[in-house]
Amino acid sequence: MKTTVMDGSQKSRVLLITGASRGIGAATARLASQQGWSVAVNYTENSRAAEAVVQAVREHGGKAISVQADVSQEAQVMRMFETVDAQLGAITGLVNNAGVVDVTARVDEMSVARWKRMFDTNVIGSMLCAREAVRRMSTRHGGSGGSIVNVSSAASRLGSPGQYVDYAAAKGAIDAFTIGLAKEVGAEGIRVNAVRPGLIETEIHASGGLPNRVEDLKHLVPMQRGGTPDEVAQAIVWLLSDAASYTTMSLLDVSGGR
Repeated sequence: MKTTVMDGSQKSRVLLITGASRGIGAATARLASQQGWSVAVNYTENSRAAEAVVQAVREHGGKAISVQADVSQEAQVMRMFETVDAQLGAITGLVNNAGVVDVTARVDEMSVARWKRMFDTNVIGSMLCAREAVRRMSTRHGGSGGSIVNVSSAASRLGSPGQYVDYAAAKGAIDAFTIGLAKEVGAEGIRVNAVRPGLIETEIHASGGLPNRVEDLKHLVPMQRGGTPDEVAQAIVWLLSDAASYTTMSLLDVSGGR
């Protein structure tokens, strides 16, 4: 008799990915759906891009929905989770991927408004989503467990001087949050990890005013190239799965050695 070994993608079906209309989030949605997850594709404004990701999933036999929410707004996060509950069921996977950068600047040129936007989305947004996920996943709350993957950045250890020190600081907060939350909920069936992408070929660099950033800085990477969203997605989906069943509190660099 053949025995089927079930991994996390089979046993834990419902996955919410924030900021999933493009880049790493979209790549993660496509890959996770191929491994059996039903996927909620979160977006803030670009509904057309989110629907394109949903359609791509459905065309390959997967199940997906799009759900709008600005993760920095508590009421919108609450509504997003309620929508996922109603349409897909209680989540057992969360990828905190939504994030923002700003134009290149030194700290002495930055405004408080910029800092608030940076931390509201990149840090508080991730914490809000994690809170709601824990309330659904934790065995303490009657859940069946699950996995949270936070998308941090190699900037958290490099500092991004002269460019995005505030972004680096926000991602440093995500690293600390990952460690603390992993310890807090480890006995409640929830694993919490982070990936720290390096120079990845996504649209986020253009939004920060540096569309050629990967090409300009790839000489600093030991592998001498930028990475792709699909390469980061592979790490995220592995961390979500039972193949990583004894992995929690890990900060996994996907940075080409930089």
